[in-house]
Amino acid sequence: MSTCYLSIVIPAYNEEDRLPDTLVKVSAYLSRQSYDWEIIVSDDGSEDETAAVVRNAASHTANLRLLTLPHRGKGSAVKHGMLAAKGQHRFLCDADLSMPIEFVETLLPPRAPTTDIVIGSREAPGARRIGEPLRRWLMGRLFNAMTQILAVPGISDTQCGFKVFNASAAQILFPLQTLDGFAFDAELLFLARRLGLIDW
Repeated sequence: MSTCYLSIVIPAYNEEDRLPDTLVKVSAYLSRQSYDWEIIVSDDGSEDETAAVVRNAASHTANLRLLTLPHRGKGSAVKHGMLAAKGQHRFLCDADLSMPIEFVETLLPPRAPTTDIVIGSREAPGARRIGEPLRRWLMGRLFNAMTQILAVPGISDTQCGFKVFNASAAQILFPLQTLDGFAFDAELLFLARRLGLIDW
């Protein structure tokens, strides 16, 4: 069994501007934890200096890895990152770090239920959206409404970039993923429910 407790998987496409600050914050937070961890940046064929940024950060962050992929979409980057990860818990984190990394604690034992998958929600009671354009929010709400009707009823925010999969769930789910684009989240949750990995 892997001794790595937590893998942070960050999909990235042309993120040379946002990644440096994100990697500093994530590695600083993880360095204060008592468990073993790793960060995987899954580079979706970036055309800027994303890879160079990660390599530079890795020169002074031993637990940081770069996964270089052809450009196929965020779903593909997440899939390959999750399958390359070694952690007992595998955490999806967007490159813009739209939620503070400290919130990962709420998705891990003992604060979260011991389940195969735990997802964050920007629609949960008390949740706040900061700096999100109204148009993007409206489009997200429309997509989520359609997704609830057609695929995963009861899940109010399929697109939230904060999700944790335990190792066994990741190894079952991600080989089955077929979508490379933005709707990959909904596909994963649909598959997870069908396989009995989530019951809500």
